[in-house]
Formats: sequence, structure tokens, C-alpha cells
Amino acid sequence: LACIDGTDESFVTVRFGARYCVQSNCDLIILFVRPIDQGLHSGGLQVRLARQNMLDAGFELPGVRHLRRAIEILKEEGIDVSAWPQEAEHQDAWGDAAGDNKIEYLSPEGRSVVVKLKTAPDVANGILDQYELGPYNLIILGEPSRWRGEVAAFFDSGIVQTVTTMAPCSVLVARQSFAKSGYFICTDGSSRSMQAVRRSAVLATVTGEPITLFSVATTESGRSAAEDAVANAKALLRAMKINVAETRVAVGTPAEEIIESGSLYKVIVVTDEGRSRFQRLFRGSIATDVVRAARTSVLDVR
Repeated sequence: LACIDGTDESFVTVRFGARYCVQSNCDLIILFVRPIDQGLHSGGLQVRLARQNMLDAGFELPGVRHLRRAIEILKEEGIDVSAWPQEAEHQDAWGDAAGDNKIEYLSPEGRSVVVKLKTAPDVANGILDQYELGPYNLIILGEPSRWRGEVAAFFDSGIVQTVTTMAPCSVLVARQSFAKSGYFICTDGSSRSMQAVRRSAVLATVTGEPITLFSVATTESGRSAAEDAVANAKALLRAMKINVAETRVAVGTPAEEIIESGSLYKVIVVTDEGRSRFQRLFRGSIATDVVRAARTSVLDVR
């Protein structure tokens, strides 16, 4: 689920989504959420949208031109849906004149690409509501514009922070990191962390990116455990016939060490330590700190 808001920075989510969908068994949904109450009070509008493809309806709903641009970006990335059979759908939502609108393109191999204009009270809730309609393996968001402390975030948080904190599935916060190379996969040796290693290594392999495994010990006495963590992760990937380019260990504060070393790579991979969404909201996590402060894209695996 690649989410866009119309800013130039947000379209990086479409490029990441396209590169993950190099195989025919991967579907891609591109979502633009339009908040309710943008002056579209017309019963005739509902009828026209129910009968027509939103991209061809002859008027510009907020978000439609951004979805058109997303389709153009997909073509640049090698996914040209123009000749695929398509089906348009309109649903009433929140008493809004425009409602929810989507177009689904189906490839000859069975791959689905959907562009969707969704109406919701606010953007973050619209994205999370869309997850419930999936569900999806991965939500891709653009770089956050602002972050707040954990308690303050409950009352006033940005879209990316809210979705990253509350999403049940993995979240990629995508930054302009395409000039960089490699997946910097962090592990602490736990079973949950090892699952994150396995899943993110598959993504790295699909996209042709080299893999670096990394673990942090908080004290020098914990170095051997960190070395064991990366060795075990490497053995796991060897059994999957996935090559590891490098293993690294550091001693220090985990979030700081991950950010400092990992920002040289295309994607940092972290996991949320098994905390619930409400624990993440009030107590934060290493993953949250990395997502907030990293200077590259961050994949938070759940």
C-alpha cells in the first residue's frame, strides 16, 4: 500500500512499491486520502462518479491528478498498466459527494495495480482504515515532516508518526535514498528479530540489493552476544541461499549506532521489539527513534 499526498517527496513511495513488485505475485495499491469537506456538495457528482472512471470523468477531484502522475511513475519504473483490462468502482463514504473511488488494473499474469481516491475524516485514519480493507503486507509512507514526543504525540501527531505507530503491519518510511545501496538489517538475536531478518532479506534479494547484518551491544560485555546474533542471522540466510555481503557489530546506544552506521545504506531494517501499538505510543521504541531520525529509508518490520 503506497500512500501519496501530492508532494514531490511522496511519490518516492510509488517508486519503492514498483521495485518491490518486480514479480507477478505482488499487487500494488496506490492511495490518496482526501479529507471530508472540500466543498464537493453535489448529488450530480455522485451519479457521474458512479457511472464513470474517475480519471476520465471530465473534472478534477482533489487527488486525481496525483494518481495520474503515480501511473506515469509506474510506467517509468517498468509497469505500464495502460493496456491492462481495468475496472472502476465507486462507493459512498461519510456522506461525501465524491465518496471512495478506485480503478483496478489486472495484468495478463494476474497482478493487480489499484489507484484509489479515498475519503476520510483525516488522512492518517484513512490510511489505517484502508489497511483493514486489505489487509496488506506493507504500508509505504513518505518522509515525516514533523515528530513529537510520545505523550504529546497522542494529542497532536503527524500523519506518518500516527500511521507508523498504529499500523498492524510492516511500514516503510521512504526517503530519497535511491542513490545509496544495500539493506542494513539490524538484529538482536531474538526470534522476532530473526523473522524480520528473513522477511527483509527476501525484499533485498528481489530488488538486487546487497545485505549487511548489524547488531549493537549496549556494553562491551555484550559484544559476544551481538556477534552471535549476526552469525545466527547469517546462517539463517545461508540456509535460504541468500548471500550476506557484510556483518558488523557496534557497542553503544542502539538507536544512535543504527542511525549513524545505517544512514549510509538505501534501507535500514529494524523491528518493533514486540510492543503493542499503545506501548509504542507511550513508551516509544528503538525502531521509532530510528524511523524519526535516520537520514535514509527505514523499514519497520512487524
